[in-house]
Amino acid sequence: MIHPTTPLTLARARKTAAVPSPCVGVCRMVPATGLCEGCWRNIDEIVAWGRASDTERLRIWGLIEARQAEAVSGS
Repeated sequence: MIHPTTPLTLARARKTAAVPSPCVGVCRMVPATGLCEGCWRNIDEIVAWGRASDTERLRIWGLIEARQAEAVSGS
C-alpha cells in the first residue's frame, strides 16, 4: 500500500487553479492497488481527467482524499 508523505488535498492544490490536476509527476501504477503512486488516481480517472467537468474533477478529488485518509488510518 502507498502512504502519503505530504497528503494531496484539494484545498492545497486550489491555490494554483480552479480544479487543478492532482498529478505530482510521480507516475507509477501500483499493481496491488491499481492506483498511481503519485496522484492516487486509477487509470480510468487519469485518462478521463483532461475532458472531465469541474464537477467530475471535484468528485475525483474526493476519492483521492478518501483513499489517502484510509491509507493513513490503516483501514
